Amino acid sequence: MGVTYQKIMVAIDGSKEADWAFKKGVEIAKRNNAKLLLVHVIDTRSFALIEAYDTVVGDRAEKLATDMLENYKKQALEAGLHDVTYEIDFGSPKVRIPRDLAKNHNVDLILCGATGLNVVERFFMGSVSEHIIRYSPCDVLVIRTQKDIE
Repeated sequence: MGVTYQKIMVAIDGSKEADWAFKKGVEIAKRNNAKLLLVHVIDTRSFALIEAYDTVVGDRAEKLATDMLENYKKQALEAGLHDVTYEIDFGSPKVRIPRDLAKNHNVDLILCGATGLNVVERFFMGSVSEHIIRYSPCDVLVIRTQKDIE
């Protein structure tokens, strides 16, 4: 009994772990002849630290995210995938990815990197990957790098 995935989402945050998740996501999408959706959520909670938030900060974050996702999309197409899209969203990644983006796009597999948060950060913020696992409507594959295993 084989399980095939039709729409695979990879959460991209610019980290080494997300890069590993992207590479594995491309391979899984190729094996399943699946669509690949790359997502990046700009965490607006960090904007609260900026006393006088103006649109320049958000615009710059969106431009950087667009450049990053365009690069990943190009790599996926060069690797042989045919249906690659991306979406940039704003808010809390741990809420937007499983509760909104996955549901809105009818995703059947989410790949994300294991977070590099320390114990204190996890206590206060919670791990994004933990929230994705808990609230996702579909399968989730958390990718660990070699350093996470050691």
